[in-house]
Amino acid sequence: MTVRGPRIHLAAELIAGGEVVLPEGPARHVARVLRLGTGAPLRLFDGNGNEACAVLVEAERKRVVARIESVTEGLGESPLAVHLGQAISKGDRMDYAIQKAVELGVAAITPLYTEHGDVRLKGDREAKKLAHWQAVAASACEQCGRATLPPVHPPMALADWLALRNEALRLVLHPGTPGALERQDTPASAALLIGPEGGLSAAEVANAQAASFDALTLGPRILRTETAPVVALALLQDRFGDF
Repeated sequence: MTVRGPRIHLAAELIAGGEVVLPEGPARHVARVLRLGTGAPLRLFDGNGNEACAVLVEAERKRVVARIESVTEGLGESPLAVHLGQAISKGDRMDYAIQKAVELGVAAITPLYTEHGDVRLKGDREAKKLAHWQAVAASACEQCGRATLPPVHPPMALADWLALRNEALRLVLHPGTPGALERQDTPASAALLIGPEGGLSAAEVANAQAASFDALTLGPRILRTETAPVVALALLQDRFGDF
């Protein structure tokens, strides 16, 4: 597929020859920020692995319509499906962790409530934060070229997340025995657990190890909670993925 025009996530079926109306956010970006007019090229992806070349056929302030010229299977997915369990952090740290995890090929993300974590979300606040995180993931996909949008699952307690894990390789970032990545086989899936700024409690680490998580050490320096997934995912992609 020829790389041209802005790349936009569109949660709709992409059919060659069909027309799609862009949602308010992307439409405003195309018409008011980029100031593109009729005939301008776009690249669309549906988040389910499909990508399309399209052209604007209507570009008004309140309505932007694109005609899909061709649809192809998207690229950019890693052979290693990593589910990231990320302790929720304050401010833009969580946004950074999600953005970089998507760029590094993560397959799914679950925000986690942990013992030392100082963020607790309830009701509408949790729903709004989840929608925000999903938008961060979509924006990262637009930038990095992925056509499959990894889900950001609703936040859950760490113990509940651990109980659901069945990935072939399970790792918890914690000082432990070196060699957690020195495997002879290549796993198809992995779970990666990242604790909060204050770290995981001894009980949480023990619970993770009881759920078949191996402790992974990333050197002698303590990494911030938003830096740790970047380093760990890069190592996983280099060892078992597509780096």
